Amino acid sequence: MFGKGKKEKLIYGIVGLGRFGYALATELAQSGADLIVLDRDEEKIAAVRDLTENAFVVKRLDKKTLLDTGLKNCDVAVVCIGEHIDTSILTTLNLVGMGISTVVAKATSIEHGEILEKLGAEVVYPEHDMAVRLAHKLETSRVLDFVQLSEKINISKLLIPDKAVGKTVLDVNLRSHFGLNIIAIENGNSVIETVDPDYTFREKDILYLSGSKEGFFKLSEWASN
Repeated sequence: MFGKGKKEKLIYGIVGLGRFGYALATELAQSGADLIVLDRDEEKIAAVRDLTENAFVVKRLDKKTLLDTGLKNCDVAVVCIGEHIDTSILTTLNLVGMGISTVVAKATSIEHGEILEKLGAEVVYPEHDMAVRLAHKLETSRVLDFVQLSEKINISKLLIPDKAVGKTVLDVNLRSHFGLNIIAIENGNSVIETVDPDYTFREKDILYLSGSKEGFFKLSEWASN
């Protein structure tokens, strides 16, 4: 079990190894994070034993079981249970009650999410978020990635539209026309983090932009017309 002594890395607890939980555990492990993982399925736990030695088969998710597995020592606990909403709610309630500083819970519906939020959890909607990202990728082949940070703040990585090549940042004026801010420009091995208004866009420039979904929609329409 992990102790609560001095530690350099955050400890993450993952409850439930469906597709979302397994993908999360894999990504966190690859980043070097310490993990405590719980699931009732022995085969699923066996599959993550190479990611962490703290992987436990549990048949119940009552408070005693959660305490016995050391989840109280986690800095962040993520409830990845989707099928059984009652279990998701009770597990979230117990983890919040144990005093874990950050509890994140997967929701399968708005109503489910509202209950989890009232319990004190940060709520994620994996299926919805993936759908949003896919929709933005499909809108234009130039969108390389899209991340929704909130309802109003989004980050997009896209290939420069053809009609902007040869024009300056000031000429295109993404902020004025679309409400989008340029975070950085990448081209080949070079990255420009402080973009000058006189910078002339080049072919194969990759723009990192922040702004609203409406702004990205407008940019997409402008680029395709």
